[in-house]
Amino acid sequence: MNFNNFNNLKNILNKSSLQSEDEADNLAKIQSNPIIPGDLISKINSINNRTISNRMYSGYNSKIFRSSECIDYAEIIRFFNEIIDGKDSLNDLFYSLHNIFINKLNATFSAYGLFCKQSNCINFKIIDKIGSIFTSRIIINNSDNIVEKSFLTQTIQYSQSSSFLNVHYLSDSPVIIIPLCAVNDCIGVMLVGDSNYEQACEFYKLMSKYLAMFIQNKTLSAKVLMNTDTDALTGLYNHRKFQEILTSEIDKANRTQTETSIVIFDINNISQINKDFGAAKGDEIIKLVADKIKDGIRNNDSAARYGGDEIAIILPETTAAEAKYLAEYLTYSLSCCLVDDVGPIKVSVGIATYPKSTQDLEKLLILAEQAMYISKSKGYKNGMSAIVSSEDFDFWDDTALSSFASVIAKRHSSIGINFDEELVNKFHSEEIINQGHLIEVVTSLAGAIDAKDEYTKGHSSSVSRYSEALARALNLPEKDVERIKLGALLHDIGKIGIPETVLRKPSKLTDDEWEIMKQHPVIGAQKVLMPNESLHDLIPIVKYHHEHWDGSGYPEKLKGEEIPLAARIVAVADAYHALISDRPYRKGMSNEKACEILKIGAGIQWDKNLVREFINISESLYTKI
Repeated sequence: MNFNNFNNLKNILNKSSLQSEDEADNLAKIQSNPIIPGDLISKINSINNRTISNRMYSGYNSKIFRSSECIDYAEIIRFFNEIIDGKDSLNDLFYSLHNIFINKLNATFSAYGLFCKQSNCINFKIIDKIGSIFTSRIIINNSDNIVEKSFLTQTIQYSQSSSFLNVHYLSDSPVIIIPLCAVNDCIGVMLVGDSNYEQACEFYKLMSKYLAMFIQNKTLSAKVLMNTDTDALTGLYNHRKFQEILTSEIDKANRTQTETSIVIFDINNISQINKDFGAAKGDEIIKLVADKIKDGIRNNDSAARYGGDEIAIILPETTAAEAKYLAEYLTYSLSCCLVDDVGPIKVSVGIATYPKSTQDLEKLLILAEQAMYISKSKGYKNGMSAIVSSEDFDFWDDTALSSFASVIAKRHSSIGINFDEELVNKFHSEEIINQGHLIEVVTSLAGAIDAKDEYTKGHSSSVSRYSEALARALNLPEKDVERIKLGALLHDIGKIGIPETVLRKPSKLTDDEWEIMKQHPVIGAQKVLMPNESLHDLIPIVKYHHEHWDGSGYPEKLKGEEIPLAARIVAVADAYHALISDRPYRKGMSNEKACEILKIGAGIQWDKNLVREFINISESLYTKI
């Protein structure tokens, strides 16, 4: 049997689809040859068509057409621009480039390898013609490997075989290896399996540059984001990121009806350590505490540098008791760390829990800080710090309120009047049991207000003492004496609504600032006393203690005996204490000098009869502030 015609048929079927008319005629003649059955010809054509269209075979059968095709690179670039638009994932970009190489340039595979500095190797992801994915690794160890040569010399290399990838199921083919260089830094290599790589070399180089720049930009963006969210010294989240996470966790706790706890650690004596041993020693301790806390919390917990020497952790789905248990463990771990020249690390710890402590995020942080300050005031027992939860203390306890005042002083610039309102709300919600309890609460409240101004600490209690003494010198009924004593304690309560910038200004107030300051008697009367019916009889004292005998005072310019007697008594006591107290702009006066000024103002600013009585008892009251 003559097989020449059959062999000719095979040669024709393996040629370009762009056949000449003569070749088509020859094919027709062969198909009509009686020696070769017509159904065999149709079967061969059918098999050929199926394998060409099937992706399992297309990589092998269509390759022979490549050399005769004219590649339209302008069209490929347009296609690239279309599919690459909006890509922000490295994997998405890999697959997009792979599809271009396979479908437009008829490559057999593509591979992308990025250098890992820690393991000193290039890790590859390899995708073949039909979409199968392989991985491989090439160690950079001064070998003769062609990939290593391309990476180290930053030059394009060629290989007639892809066997160096050690992927047995990958179809062997010639390979072009292109370094991925961005800003003169080689970050990896790109490989393309293509027997005609020389023809598409420039395009592959262009794509490698785009890929390298994309990777570099993603890396830089990640670093910028990390620097934005983390503290440089500790590697923990910074305060801004802490607030974001806390907001998210509170929302989640609200949805899932679970509890979320905050624990704040304050590293004790950092200021003194910085002073004695230098800032480097303080930084060493802060970082050590951060590392210990980071190692001791769960994967779903978040730790942040909350302040200069404070570290806070957010504990999702954690009760106050569970948070205290974790805090005890961390505190013990820290106490076992001995720092040269310093000794064991000591911390103060405060805890607050949502929603049990409060449902307001800002208040939650305030309560955690307050608890931390209380922990600091309690010191150490058996070498361990007191761990305090917001549930452990009475708000009106002296220590608690002093801690509350410390939080006010620390936060006033960012929280302002809203935080002071919380103090008033606490006051209004307090269930008063008896007169003694009322005096205790009012005294604590007045002390917290005084704490807003470091130059007038103890002012309210001193004015109350002086007013009580003057009232007794006038032989007023005991009931009136007690009322004056209590009213004097609260005479400046309206300063709760005055901005710190005005209240603490060391120099003379401007006209506008003075108008703000003059509002405090009305604020105290209306905002603090009016809502509490049991305190209504104190309103005249608080509201009118800045009225003057000649009518030049405020807020209503009352004169003479229009001013309530109790308010006139407190006015004298208030002025006397202000005169003998130190101020930023002057030292406190002597008793003689203060009494001399009271005499000058008698009948003008103050009731002259009250001034006379007060001067008589002033010597027994005077103590240098």
